[in-house]
Amino acid sequence: MTVALFRSRLMMWVRRAHLYLGLFLFPWAVLYGVTAFLFNHPTAFSDAPAIDFNKSVAAGTPLADLPSPRQQAEEVVKALNEQQKPESPYTLGVGEIRYSRDFAFATVKNKDHNLNLLIDPRNLSGSIRKTVDQPKPLAPPKAPFALGAAAPMSGKKVDDIPASKLLVPNNLYDRILAAMPTILEKTGQAIGEVTVTSVPEIIFPIEAEGKTWIATFNPKTSTITGKLPGEQTEIGWRRFLLRLHTAHGYPGEVNARWSWAVIVDAMAFVLCFWGISGLLMWWQIKATRKIGAVVLVLSAIAATVLGVMMYSAMTQT
Repeated sequence: MTVALFRSRLMMWVRRAHLYLGLFLFPWAVLYGVTAFLFNHPTAFSDAPAIDFNKSVAAGTPLADLPSPRQQAEEVVKALNEQQKPESPYTLGVGEIRYSRDFAFATVKNKDHNLNLLIDPRNLSGSIRKTVDQPKPLAPPKAPFALGAAAPMSGKKVDDIPASKLLVPNNLYDRILAAMPTILEKTGQAIGEVTVTSVPEIIFPIEAEGKTWIATFNPKTSTITGKLPGEQTEIGWRRFLLRLHTAHGYPGEVNARWSWAVIVDAMAFVLCFWGISGLLMWWQIKATRKIGAVVLVLSAIAATVLGVMMYSAMTQT
């Protein structure tokens, strides 16, 4: 096989892989595209109606003549000098004066609905989202064995544990807490104060009062709750899609979450492959090489500049 024939066949396989991987992962590509839009536009396709407003709505209110960040900083320095009376008066330093975040938020609770307000203090525009209280579903029956509420048990002695806590000898929380010094020592890490922030709950069926319940025991809080089979928490379609977008990591067993993690890895690989294979296919078309090279250089410059600017914005205090 000649080199030219090998290169020709290789590029044919690259193009086929580019095509068929795109077809197979089309649903996930659309999912990530749509959910990224939803993350960037919290009011888009929301179950709660939203109203946008501009600075004219703030006319006649104390916000209408809101001082600039510099003026507010000057007032803060002036108030400090008046209240603390330092020997050497404070003065406003040289540097950027800005708000720490883009928006102010407020909530209004009414009898049958709530309002969430978002206000941009720079241009006094914003939005109002209305959430109508849904009729509360009937409370599910309480499990006869349910004990306690979520509360940390760290540092508690056996005699101090309330009767509402379920005392289980050597549970997962206790074992992790006891094992941490040894793990740190064997891995060459400094041993300090250990705090176990969370542990997996144990879910199991239990027979009580002639019914089969699904019990959930929290080893950290020593509490146990239960529900009847079939009880589920409903979530809206928007929240479901956003949670799919952020679902990641491999669980310890092969299940739906494990399979989803495989697709996440596949998407990560294919996105890189699409970029590289796209470059190879672009280079195959001689007529587009010059214009494509210019676009690539502009893209690299834009990505670098924007990345530096975002890093600066994210690391400022």
